[in-house]
Amino acid sequence: MNFKDLSNQALISDSDIDWEDLGAGVKRKIMAYDDNLMLVKVAFEKDAIGTIHNHPHLQMSYVAKGSFEVTMGDDKKVLNEGDVFFAPSNVFHGVLCLEAGLLVDVFNPHREDFLK
Repeated sequence: MNFKDLSNQALISDSDIDWEDLGAGVKRKIMAYDDNLMLVKVAFEKDAIGTIHNHPHLQMSYVAKGSFEVTMGDDKKVLNEGDVFFAPSNVFHGVLCLEAGLLVDVFNPHREDFLK
């Protein structure tokens, strides 16, 4: 893996970073981070699932491509390219990819568990 810590580099090329295969039609690319902020691209094949989970981090996700059924707490909604969802700390959330797509996730603070 070749994660980019923003404290060492501010101009980052997508082509310099490898995808991490998470299995089951999901892969991610950690684009950049520092102690307070992390940006991650997550690519989904059609019907792939981002399992329902929660974490203490704040998360915003931008639907860069595709269509997703997003679960946030007790709510569900289909989001498409250009839409955004916000996951507050410790709220259970997840996605089902309805059309192959790409999410751009931003976390505060960074996800230490992604770096292991």
